Parts: sequence; structure tokens; C-alpha cells
Amino acid sequence: MGKTAGFLEYERVEAKSVPEKERIKNYNEFHIYLSKEKQQEQGARCMECGVPFCQSGMTIMGKTSGCPLHNLVPEWNDLVYTGNWKQAYERLHKTNNFPEFTSRVCPALCEKACTCGNWGDAVSVRDNEHGIIENAYEMGYADAKVPKVRTGKKVAVIGSGPSGLAAADRLNRRGHSVTVFERDDRVGGLLMYGIPNMKLEKNIIDRKIDIMKEEGIEFVTSCNVGVDIKSSKLLKDFDRVIICCGAKNPRDINAKGRDAKGIYFAVDYLSRTTKSLLDSNLKDGNYVSAKDKNVVIIGGGDTGNDCVGTAIRQGAKSVTQIEMMPAPPEKRAEDNPWPQWPNVLKTDYGQQEAIAVYGNDPRIYKATVKEFHKDKEGNLNGVTIVFLESKKDEKSGRMVMEEVKGSEKKLPAELVLIAAGFLGPEEYVSKAFGVNTDARSNISTDNYATSVPKVYAAGDGRRGQSLVVWAIREGREVARAVDEDLMGYSYLSVQ
Repeated sequence: MGKTAGFLEYERVEAKSVPEKERIKNYNEFHIYLSKEKQQEQGARCMECGVPFCQSGMTIMGKTSGCPLHNLVPEWNDLVYTGNWKQAYERLHKTNNFPEFTSRVCPALCEKACTCGNWGDAVSVRDNEHGIIENAYEMGYADAKVPKVRTGKKVAVIGSGPSGLAAADRLNRRGHSVTVFERDDRVGGLLMYGIPNMKLEKNIIDRKIDIMKEEGIEFVTSCNVGVDIKSSKLLKDFDRVIICCGAKNPRDINAKGRDAKGIYFAVDYLSRTTKSLLDSNLKDGNYVSAKDKNVVIIGGGDTGNDCVGTAIRQGAKSVTQIEMMPAPPEKRAEDNPWPQWPNVLKTDYGQQEAIAVYGNDPRIYKATVKEFHKDKEGNLNGVTIVFLESKKDEKSGRMVMEEVKGSEKKLPAELVLIAAGFLGPEEYVSKAFGVNTDARSNISTDNYATSVPKVYAAGDGRRGQSLVVWAIREGREVARAVDEDLMGYSYLSVQ
């Protein structure tokens, strides 16, 4: 293990954040990471448990506990403590293709399942992961590793999000020739345009993509499969095709006045902001601006929080975030024991910034928008929200949220952002290949194989909207399935 009784000698210390009123002046990442020496102390806190829940990736009560990638957390924590940074990288990279991404955007499922967290503060696993990968780049451990032998097999990957990139990376290392098709002008999918720059600076993505190109992967951007290129051509030119197009069909809010000008889906708002930032540092004006506007965000998840942080950086007059569900408790409930995912109140970076700028938490719980209001020109100028209460449905026996009569409240709003989740992949890709889909429009598979020969699917388009770590795992697993199909066997590990 790390240091005997290290968890007793050292307190948890994690990366500090630039103060809220300073960091909102730009779109840069705002964490200040520990020195290597301080990071080694944090590695010493790991007890290398006999049953390491941190790497289990189990589903308990409907939520994931521990890392879905089954990262060998205790092993590389120990190696960090002893200063064996190269070995730590090798153990980390064995299970995770992209620690430079997950150490920035993952909600640290590993830490929520850490045994130390059952009685005190969890080991700072995500920061240790960040230290390992950044040191690997600095020392050259993460440089390109070009495959020495090619199999002669060709695989097309549709979509360059985390699942597509993971599949491409594994198959290329196996020796297959991989081409990734991306409809946007930049590689990265969700990582590039779905996650704001302050959470994941895009040069971090470019750094990894450059290495993947050097290793032999071909990327074709601004190419919309099913529109710019036919599925029949891909099936003719490639031995196998993997659909990793994500779940980008946003859930809408069908309320009166929905046609008002000034209502946007969150993913479009965030994507346009990031593209303009990368293209011109926001000088081209090709984005939706929240400057001097009252902004209402419908949705309380990570995407809604990203909208809060982005709107504040654009100079919003006010920001309100509407959440249908009740506020979680501040402490674990008795029926939510470790190592279950802790259903407790989380105040993320965007909400922290709203509190610093406006003096109050932007979230309103147990509420939804009942009506959008517009002026004579059709421009949005307000919303009416209504509060909700949980009641048992007599027919189904399930608990449902119902309106509280007379609880309507009008809010000023010149910009509304809908961050209510996603319904599945956009149908045109599924239809282009003729693959079967399930009741939620996700692509149906059997061991990642679709109903169409030679066509596979992975990621959010197969499993539904999920986390980056799950997407990477899906990419790794579909790569093994494809490799077995092509070669008759596979030695690609998924854990």
C-alpha cells in the first residue's frame, strides 16, 4: 500500500480554484494543481483496500459506484506516493485511454466510493490522475506509439466523441487502419463543443489528437455521414463500421409561447460559444450572448450548470436555474449508505460563481416553466414558472410531480436555455444504416453488434446520455468486439 497510516497522517488536499470573480473574466481552466511533492503525500493517503470499491464500477440502487473503467486506483496511488511516475502512467493508461480528459471532467465516481470517504475525506484520486498524465506528457511517456504491424483491416468510426476516440485508439493500437468521420469542423465531439473551455481547454484535446494522428489514425472533419457521404460507401470501403454519434437529440419544453425568439437548446448555446471562442476569441459574434439579459436555464444537471457559468462570463444581468426535482439533502440520508453514490447537494462551479456575482444560489427546485411570454415582435420577455409537489399516481403507483395550484410566479427573461437532457441519437444516422433502435431511439445491439452486418454501435447513441467514463468504456469494449469479429480472437483488454 501507500504509506502505512498515511490516511491518518495527511489530510485531504485538492487543487485550489481561482476565486470566482477572477475566473469569470475569461474562459480558461481555473484549477491550481498541487506540486509533485504534495501530490505524493496525497497518494500516501490511499490504503490499497483489500476490496477496492473505488475501481468497482458497480451499479447500486440504479447509480454507478466506483470507476466504470475499473481504473487500478490503489496501484497508481501507491506509485505516485513512491515517486514511480512512469509506472503510475503505465498502470493508469492500461485501463483509461484519456486520463487527460477524465481528470478534468469526470465527477470522480472513484472518490465517492473511496473507503476513506466512509468515515472522513476520500483520497484525492482525480487530482492524482491529473498529476500522473501531465507528468507523462512532460517527461515524454505519453508520446506517440506507432503500431509496428498492420493487419490490413480497415475500420470506420462515425463520431469523434470519447467513445469514438477510445474505439479508434484501441483498434489502431491493434494494427487495424482506422478512419474517424466527424461532422463538425474540429475533432472531439462532446469534448470539443459540448463541454465549456473552462472545464476542458481545447488545446488538451488537440494535444491528444495530434498524437493519435501520428500513430496512424485518420480524421475526416466536416463530413456528415448520411448526408455528405452515404452509408453504402462506408460499408464498401471498410471492413467494419462503428457508430459513435452520441445522443444529441435534445428534450424540448412544450409550453405556451415556445415559439418566442430567445429560446435555445443548451447544447447549441454552449457549442456556438465555444466555436466562436476558438475561431475568433468571440470577436465574430457568431454565438448567442447573454450580456445584460435575464437568463433562465431549464435543467439542473451538469449542462445546466455549464450554462450558468457561460452566461455569467458573457455578462448576464441575472441567472436563474429551474430544477423539477427537490433539492437533495446536505448530508447523506440513512437510506443512502456508502458505497452508494451520495445523493447530496452539490454546488458546482457555475452556481458558486452565481452566488459570488449575484449574492444568491441561482437554483429554484420543484418547479418548471408553464408559459413563455413575448412582446409584439415575438421576442421573449419573461417566463411563468409553477411549483411542483410529489404525489403517488393512482394508476401506476409511481411517484410523479404535479403542479401546485396557485403557485405560478413570473420571472423576467430575455434568454431561456433548455438543458432538460437528451432523448437519444439523431435518427438520420440510424436510418442511413437501417439499424434497429429501441423504444428510446437508442441503437439496439448484441455485444455492440447492430442488426446490420458489419455495423457496430457504442457510446451515448447506444446506451443513452451518460458520463465520459462510460463512453470511454463503451469505446474500449466495442473495439474488442470488432477485433474479435475481424480476427477471430482478440487480446485487447477492456479492464
